[in-house]
Amino acid sequence: MESFLSLICLLTIWSSLQILILGPVAVEADSGNAGVQPLSKIAIHRALFALHENASVKAYPFVLGQKGEDSQWVTVELESPDPSADDWVAVFSPAEFNSSTCPPDDDRQQSPNIFSAPIKYKYANESNNDYSKTGKASLQFQLINQRADFSFALFSGGLSEPKLVAVSNALSFANPKAPLYPRLSQGKSWNEMAVTWTSGYNINEAVPFVEWGFKGESQTQSPAGTLTFHRNSMCGPPARTVGWRDPGFIHTSFLKELWPNSLYTYRLGHRLLNGSYIFGKTYTFKSSPYPGQDSLQRAIIFGDMGKAERDGSNEYSNYQPGSLNTTDQLVKDLNNIDIVFHIGDITYANGYISQWDQFTSQVEPIASTVPYMIASGNHERDSPGTGSFYDGNDSGGECGVLAETMYYVPAENRAKFWYSTDYGMFHFCIADSEHDWREGSEQYKFIEKCLASADRQKQPWLIFIAHRVLGYSSSYWQSASFGEPMGRESLQKLWQKHKVDIAFFGHVHNYERTCPIYQHQCVSTEKSHYSGAVNGTIHIVVGGGGSHLADFGPIRPSWSLYRDSDFGFVKLTAFNHSSLLFEYKKSSDGQVYDSFTISRDYRDVLACVHDGCEPTTLAT
Repeated sequence: MESFLSLICLLTIWSSLQILILGPVAVEADSGNAGVQPLSKIAIHRALFALHENASVKAYPFVLGQKGEDSQWVTVELESPDPSADDWVAVFSPAEFNSSTCPPDDDRQQSPNIFSAPIKYKYANESNNDYSKTGKASLQFQLINQRADFSFALFSGGLSEPKLVAVSNALSFANPKAPLYPRLSQGKSWNEMAVTWTSGYNINEAVPFVEWGFKGESQTQSPAGTLTFHRNSMCGPPARTVGWRDPGFIHTSFLKELWPNSLYTYRLGHRLLNGSYIFGKTYTFKSSPYPGQDSLQRAIIFGDMGKAERDGSNEYSNYQPGSLNTTDQLVKDLNNIDIVFHIGDITYANGYISQWDQFTSQVEPIASTVPYMIASGNHERDSPGTGSFYDGNDSGGECGVLAETMYYVPAENRAKFWYSTDYGMFHFCIADSEHDWREGSEQYKFIEKCLASADRQKQPWLIFIAHRVLGYSSSYWQSASFGEPMGRESLQKLWQKHKVDIAFFGHVHNYERTCPIYQHQCVSTEKSHYSGAVNGTIHIVVGGGGSHLADFGPIRPSWSLYRDSDFGFVKLTAFNHSSLLFEYKKSSDGQVYDSFTISRDYRDVLACVHDGCEPTTLAT
């Protein structure tokens, strides 16, 4: 304890520093609390020291992951001579959570006593309602390997006026630097798989690689590149201040010349300078089909999932109640899933960097097995004065750096998060709603090229994806759009011209399906079984991945066929070149609550539709 106290500064904090450190709270337009990161409720910069000799916090076991686990449950026993209902226990990592590394943004300002936000917290009375009387409690936390040691701290004074009462012993994983949390993604060619993971090994300590090959056969090794970022890469608070945590090192290897529809095994590896090797677990994936290949192909699409804690910590205002349900349903059905698209608002870390580790751990069973493709949302990119199309601070100062580094996407420039990818009979065009998409912009030209490049004879199913609703949504309805009417006006002529089958959006935290629509009008009276030329694009809002749900507006336009304010996701199943099944499933039970089919031939794709006809000539 003395060594800990020697590192802290018992100084006061100016009120202006409170604003500097916390920054504005990003609030999603669709719900009052939907964008609030639970850790932002802790005024850690205001913490005072009230260490009490009769208060104690003990945590065990001391060493975690001794059998190679990357997560483990920890017991925390605490005792306080002056208990209160608003006492709470925080998990800090690294274990010494002092202000000694607090960067001076302004020499006139004094440093806070504690400058690092915890990675999670619980109230002390969670497991013992008599805590306020007895001063004793025992809590269970689940920790994941995050490249550093951990300690637990008991605070009084609630979240707004925290007073540090006691600090526990330190805990650590047996190998805190181990390679962890692999996430697959499509490469720039159909027969390439990118494998990205996180470790504590820099390139001057170990050489990263992936060992892989056909399942049951000899394995080969492919090298990996290594990236990281630093506090000065962040664009503002809290990512640059209390939310900062060292992200470790992010490695990506490209497994090339894969055979189509083949089963491969792989494991993450690091060769240390002394010649020894560190390996992760062994995983399995199936390679992508050849573009246009006629086989069963299944894609999952959802947005706005975020992360949640299985130990019940960090729950503020029922922040992301559907996140674990969505994750668990996908894991349960993983044998029937080929590729996943998480279309923006990935973690809702909002500048609290530790939460990205928590998210990659949560989705590891999915992302390690099938390509986990992401799109950029406001909670990944938006930061004032950084070139984002919307000038809020929904990213909490991350300004796209975390999403661009933690996940690989086959974009020409990952800072411009638009890209295309093929999966068999599907051609996906993924837009970045946080950069300019208006006609004449660089991204508009990409979208036009991406849609035009689809060979509809080989890839009949053309899908457009963006985070914000650039099409149709009846939530907070204004001119048949949610906040981006220019998007619809700029892009729908491209959707119509190139006969986009379905356009998917997130951002609005619910589910909605439109009729095939163009210029505000339904172009088909059919609702569930479309055959022949569809004549318009079906718009889907699928933002109910896990974060706070949104209500629908008071007006239900005629083009809105199905609405559901619940957590869920969409599954697309292409049976062949002529038959597509769409299913909306709820995360609570995995059952289908809305569906439709499209049945057609190639000539139906070529058929002339309004504003989508190729010019003709009378010449023979």
